[in-house]
Amino acid sequence: MELSWEIVLCVGIAVLVHILVYLFVMAKKPKSIVGRHVVVTGGSKGIGLCLAVECAMKGANVTVIARDEKMLSGAVALMEVIRQRPDQKFQFRSLDIGGDYDQVAKVLGEIEDSFGPIYTLINCAGMAICGVFEEVSVQDVHKLMNVNFFGTYNCTRYVLPKMKKAGEGIIVITASQAAMFGIYGYGPYSATKYALRAMAETIAMESREHGVSVTLAMPCDTNTPGFEEEEKSKPRETKIISGGGGLIEPEVMAKAILKDALKGNFTSTVGAESWLITTLGGALLPWDGFFTNFLHAIVLGPLRLVSYALHKYFNSVIRKCAREDKAKVGSKVETK
Repeated sequence: MELSWEIVLCVGIAVLVHILVYLFVMAKKPKSIVGRHVVVTGGSKGIGLCLAVECAMKGANVTVIARDEKMLSGAVALMEVIRQRPDQKFQFRSLDIGGDYDQVAKVLGEIEDSFGPIYTLINCAGMAICGVFEEVSVQDVHKLMNVNFFGTYNCTRYVLPKMKKAGEGIIVITASQAAMFGIYGYGPYSATKYALRAMAETIAMESREHGVSVTLAMPCDTNTPGFEEEEKSKPRETKIISGGGGLIEPEVMAKAILKDALKGNFTSTVGAESWLITTLGGALLPWDGFFTNFLHAIVLGPLRLVSYALHKYFNSVIRKCAREDKAKVGSKVETK
């Protein structure tokens, strides 16, 4: 895809403006989690494990939740190695957080009994199943919704009233760049991530006055076991469309998410491409600060041309793959 120099210039100006905003407006003093109880779901591998390690390095008492006890035990052992305080505590629970709410609430209550009130909840459990919309089985769609949405809903539903009553707390909801716009081959998966985005926006609006901050993390493609599994079901078109941005290492993503959460930023992204998509797709997100919103008002117009170019490119990829598939079918018929 070739972009005109006008579009490139607009993007360059927008990036420069946002760097200046970050340096002079967005700098916030991060909250401390030393001695506080942090719960990380999906904490046995990938971004979740890296987030648990980051929290441990900042002195938090950490509980990791997932289903594989062996991997959970390994996560706790890793945190023990990097212990920052003699009295620092780590534990794990094997739990299907997307299942029955009462069971999830019961286990979270037991966790609080042993480690104290949950100050930070990092929802990082998730999965991806790709495919053309009508080719993804109904069973898989329900599985996606249970893991991605209800897993986050159940845990957040439990901690939120307690945090409001305490007048403090941090909630991280991990969505995806697929929560910003729908992409070929991501239909049901995107739907679950859009749901998380809406939930995060709603909770942020309802909880701000109660001292509870919400961060919506929107990772791009990240080098994790989950991404390796996702690649197995991706249509060819999806791989081409989403493959241009490369892979981010989970440690980099985890550091950025935790940094934004401790600073109380609503959005958390890494990389220019993610920033661009989030800016274009998130005009109504609760961006902090008058200057940030004022600058968005200036740059969103020119950036709209970029979104037009992106959609043109995506559609050209889909048409090209369709032509190639049609040609293959034709050659097979001729061979017979």
